[in-house]
Amino acid sequence: MAGLAAAARARELGADVAVYEKGDRPGGSMYLSSGVVWRYRDWERFREECAGGDPELQRIVWERLDDDLAWLEALGAPVTERDTGNSLTSGVRFDPRRTTGMLARRTGQIQLLQPLTELPQEAPLILATGGFQGSPDLVRNHITPQASKLVLRANPWSAGDGLRIALDAGAELSEGLDEFYGRNLAAAPEISQADFVPLAQVYARHARVENLNGEPYVPHTWSEIDVVQWTARQPRARARYIVPDAVLDESVRERTVGEAIDAARRAGAPVEAGDGTTTVEVVAGITTTLGGIRVDSEARVADGLYAAGADVGGISTGGWSSALASALVFGKLAAESALS
Repeated sequence: MAGLAAAARARELGADVAVYEKGDRPGGSMYLSSGVVWRYRDWERFREECAGGDPELQRIVWERLDDDLAWLEALGAPVTERDTGNSLTSGVRFDPRRTTGMLARRTGQIQLLQPLTELPQEAPLILATGGFQGSPDLVRNHITPQASKLVLRANPWSAGDGLRIALDAGAELSEGLDEFYGRNLAAAPEISQADFVPLAQVYARHARVENLNGEPYVPHTWSEIDVVQWTARQPRARARYIVPDAVLDESVRERTVGEAIDAARRAGAPVEAGDGTTTVEVVAGITTTLGGIRVDSEARVADGLYAAGADVGGISTGGWSSALASALVFGKLAAESALS
């Protein structure tokens, strides 16, 4: 989202743009997402949920997102829903693959399988490499010794390239390098990219949560980001949800707890029913890192160098806010700043 939005906005402003894509397709992890782009309805709630974040950067996302969503839709991004299903948030759901295609057409030629290895000499650069969740070494160093056990619930190319380039240019790092967003997934024998959304088990608040040694954990956030971060640091990055039968009909976003468990069972995850409960084994999936490069209010890292998306740290620190929202806002802002 960040790189494509930046390139599309820069071309809209009349710039010539070169887009270097490390992967074999555009879209990064947006392409694999559910496509929901949101913000907290209330500014005070945003600060409460992400109290460790940079208020100036958070305010930019919160104030600009509605207009930037309208811009994205005006470009042709297809909206599938105009409600997030959460009373705390507002936003829309886009079709992620069709939105990727639309933005890719707006950017012009994309040079696939072409990672950027060094700073260009005569043009501003916007880093939008997607964080460092794809690097087991960086994840192990900053987040958890169980890095090799995590499911990479994202594209495999976001491995800290932006972080490295920025540090070489003298950048500073944000707070929250040990934090990430992800989902606990049903611990199926095989988990493909197509399973990233269907196998998410987002009902820890309705369950008793424990690691495989029986040590308990009490969830305390609505987003359950605390649960997945805790799971990631447990043996084998795994946990169990012990779910009372009485809550199987409770809604969790667009399905019920029971339907989420049925998806786990069909995928071959360890699911056991008995004595009025169902036990589901889950494994932590890492979607995006939350710490990263420190930027100013213009998305600037250093002279001629800008960053957007998950390369930027300090927005969701301490909690969780929409990665697609900050990617859209700071991608667009970075393009405007680079051309000002």
